Amino acid sequence: MVQIISGRKGKGKTKHLLDMANQEIKQAEGSIVYLDKSSKHMYELSNKIRLINVTQYPILSSESFIGFLCGILSQNRDIEAMYLDSFLKLAALEGEDITDTIDLLKKISETYHVNFILSISLDATELPENAQKDVIISL
Repeated sequence: MVQIISGRKGKGKTKHLLDMANQEIKQAEGSIVYLDKSSKHMYELSNKIRLINVTQYPILSSESFIGFLCGILSQNRDIEAMYLDSFLKLAALEGEDITDTIDLLKKISETYHVNFILSISLDATELPENAQKDVIISL
């Protein structure tokens, strides 16, 4: 499943994402991974959640980002959820059409039984049609 927290920059999406991850780890049977553009939220996350600073890796396109996610999943088949903060930036999709990437995330989610929770710096109305029904919080 893909779930989206949408809203313009500075609306509080990261706070919701951090709270959701910390809440989910309390009853998770598997692993939780949090991908971010820095390590600054390290102390706000439970120490049971793996934080990955994506900017430490050479991700230059949405295709390489999807490959990066698949690499993480291939190393740990126990991952239940992946929280992706600043999704557009992490996936090199700023100003790009995200339709195909969202569809691919849905396929990966179904195949590997992992939930993706994304924060996207767009209003819910600006999201492509295939993503609008996945919005759980619109700020």
